[in-house]
Amino acid sequence: MIHFGLKRNHILFKISVLACGLACALVLLEHAHAGTGESDELSLDTGFRQLYNLDFESAHKTFEAWQEQHPDDPMGAASNAAAYLFGEFDRLHILELSRFIDNKKFDNQKFPADPKVKAAFEAELAKADDIAEKILAQSADDPNALLARTLSDGMRADYAVLIAKQTRPGLNFLKSSRSFAEKLIRIDPNCHDAYLALGIENYILGLRSAPTRWMLRLSGAQTNKDKGVEYLKITAQKGRYLGPYARLLLAIAALRDEDKATAKKLLSDLAREFPNNRLYQIELARLRG
Repeated sequence: MIHFGLKRNHILFKISVLACGLACALVLLEHAHAGTGESDELSLDTGFRQLYNLDFESAHKTFEAWQEQHPDDPMGAASNAAAYLFGEFDRLHILELSRFIDNKKFDNQKFPADPKVKAAFEAELAKADDIAEKILAQSADDPNALLARTLSDGMRADYAVLIAKQTRPGLNFLKSSRSFAEKLIRIDPNCHDAYLALGIENYILGLRSAPTRWMLRLSGAQTNKDKGVEYLKITAQKGRYLGPYARLLLAIAALRDEDKATAKKLLSDLAREFPNNRLYQIELARLRG
């Protein structure tokens, strides 16, 4: 049922996968960094801020150094995998907002993956999974390990759908990622970053036709578009790390509703916060043009 619905609105699934995967990449930072006493120069926060500013070389160095100091934490490898994934997204211009507004433009374009990057990406994911599973075998409710698994499968879904153009495997990875995320929310309902996943599900599936929404609800999905926007706003306003991604998703939602004023405000704030991210600047210039 879900797969049938996705085929009818292919681009919406891509947005969902992208957002979930990128969201998972940052949500676990709130738990992993808290109380570590790490220096500003060597922290996951620093590495992901470098990602936001598209400085992937520095991000890799930060994450690799962090791994050396925390060999038993799956976050180092998972974060470095994110650096490889986001680097490919930037090289292939996958994150341009216009691709998510123009369905045909995205569906008809193929992306040539870099085999070396793919190998490095998968190696880091495998390393993160191995560490996380060992932790979960001892403590099934360990938040850090659950977040690492959420991130790993979310990024696999990203790569499968957005780069490899493999929808069915991407859907399977996305479902697995969401399962880990739901468990996290039950453990820590005050993790405001985690509400992004709920917002995406409700908003994206809430855009479907009434018959499709009915079928999706039978399978346990949440399909309330308005509730989805409210969840996204929670993360945008209160999320420690996912606020920028929630704002980007709200900008996409605004553009799909032809609300350019809201989209401009969201992108302007992002551009000021991350001045080295040319993506925000380009998208803002397009809206102003």
